[in-house]
Amino acid sequence: MTDSSPVAVPPSRVPAVWPAEWPAEVRRIADATDDALAAVAARDSAAFDDAVELLGRSDSAQAGHVHAAMVRTLLEEVYSDGLTGENVQEVLGRTVRGADWLPNLDIAGFVEVLTGALGVADIDEQPRSRPRPAHALLVVADLLAVRRGRAETYLRRALADIHRAETIEMP
Repeated sequence: MTDSSPVAVPPSRVPAVWPAEWPAEVRRIADATDDALAAVAARDSAAFDDAVELLGRSDSAQAGHVHAAMVRTLLEEVYSDGLTGENVQEVLGRTVRGADWLPNLDIAGFVEVLTGALGVADIDEQPRSRPRPAHALLVVADLLAVRRGRAETYLRRALADIHRAETIEMP
C-alpha cells in the first residue's frame, strides 16, 4: 500500500523577515504560523505545540482570519477548476491521515476549519467553543504540500488581502 499524502516542501531554515510597518501583533501571528507550518513539515509535535500556544496568546480572531484566508487561497489554487464536495472530502481525509502524529485532534475541528474558510458554517447554530489554530494550520500545511508552495508566500498574501479589505471603504 502506498501513501498518497503529498510531500511537503521543506521549509527554509532562514527565518522570515516581515515588513517593519506590520503591527507587532501581526508579526507575532506570522512568526507563530510560519513556525507551526515548519513544525508540521518536520513532524515535530513539541515545536508545533509551542507555535500553537503562541497563537493562543495572540488575537485569536485575527489569527483565524489569516488562516482562513490562507485556506481559501490555497483551495482556489489547488482546485482551480472548481471546488467540489469530493475535493473537500479529499482535503479532509488527507489532512486527518497526515495528522496521525498529533494526539487529541478531532475530525470536527478540521470540518469546522474547512466550512468556516468557505463561508458555509452557521456560527449561530453551532457556536465555536474555542479557536482551532492547530486544525487550521494542518489544513494549510496539507494544501501547501499539494501546491508545493511556501508558507511565507501565502502568509504575506493573506495579510495583504486582509489589510486591503480593512482599508477599502464600503459604499
